[in-house]
Amino acid sequence: MPRWLPRAVVLVLALVACFQLGSWAFHQLIGLLVNILIAFFLALAIEPAVAGMAARGMRRGLATFLMFLGVFAATAGFVALLGSMLAGQIVDMVEGFPRYLDSVIGSINSTFHTELSRLEIQDSVLHSDWLQKYVQNSASGVLDVSATVLGGLFRLLTVGLFSFYFAADGPRLRRALCSVLPPAKQSEVLRAWDIAVAKTGGYLYSRGLMALVSGVAHYIVFVVLDVPYAPVLAVWVGLVSQFIPTIGTYLAGALPMLIAFTINPWYALYVLGFVVVYQQFENYVLQPKLTAKTVDIHPAVAFGSVIAGTALLGAVGALIAIPAVATLQAFLGAYVRRYAVVGDEDGEDGEGGDGASGGPGREPGSVVRRPGLRAAAAWSRRVQRPRPR
Repeated sequence: MPRWLPRAVVLVLALVACFQLGSWAFHQLIGLLVNILIAFFLALAIEPAVAGMAARGMRRGLATFLMFLGVFAATAGFVALLGSMLAGQIVDMVEGFPRYLDSVIGSINSTFHTELSRLEIQDSVLHSDWLQKYVQNSASGVLDVSATVLGGLFRLLTVGLFSFYFAADGPRLRRALCSVLPPAKQSEVLRAWDIAVAKTGGYLYSRGLMALVSGVAHYIVFVVLDVPYAPVLAVWVGLVSQFIPTIGTYLAGALPMLIAFTINPWYALYVLGFVVVYQQFENYVLQPKLTAKTVDIHPAVAFGSVIAGTALLGAVGALIAIPAVATLQAFLGAYVRRYAVVGDEDGEDGEGGDGASGGPGREPGSVVRRPGLRAAAAWSRRVQRPRPR
């Protein structure tokens, strides 16, 4: 047996053991890693506001605390208003359920010539086997629901703590990361960090502005139609439609339609029509103007990034997919060299001007001189120059 074979076998076994150990540790820590990723993007989102307050002389810790306090107060107020609205609707539905049931039973008796009674139906339902089994299963599932709620609160606290430290100690964290890198790599890391802050903050603020416009527009419609809880429904539509990608618009419009249906079925159709019309206005007029300088990515790329993020990380991936792709696109755009298209007479958009043809006054197919291409042209001339024999 060769002398190197036992050592190779031991090395292979050690590598397999290390891989298994690393895989096990990764699967055990995947929840923590996702929480840290969420916290990092939240810290990037509030970094422009924190940096602005710090530039005016305020300490970063205090500025971060004020930002978190404002977000927490707004979220708590919205949840309280939404909870009161839902509680009021549930109470109204429970109080009006006997009358609704009597009307349904009366219509059934008159149509099918039956003699059903509400008291008999209630007694048969209360003493049915399926209801008893449902109550038993619900009682056994209370512990699972409690554990889920506690786990969600612990995860929310973890994300809040990490995002607070990332935002409050942002400069110190950047220095710690760059101190282990050579100077050439430090500039690239700082550039990527600045791009991520700009894109994530721009995405959040543009979405917030569109949510404000959407909420005001829907509030006016709800007031005109005399839909109850108009302020809460307007805030619901604005936030859900903007911060839940792809399906947020449909989720946002479902609740106002349901509330309007209880007033008048035609009002639900009016709300649906306005939601559809406003969505088209937002997609083709409002959103391109607000996001042109923040997260200017193609709608197809945004949709694909949301699907990919959902497949990888679920709802979290759907939320951070668009700013992550915008950051990657902006970072790679500085290193991808673009050339003029030969023979392109109309430019990129088919409108002439300053497209690939070189703008007005240039011949079609002429070379466009851009910074960064002179070195490549000189190298090409040196390569094509005939060598002396």
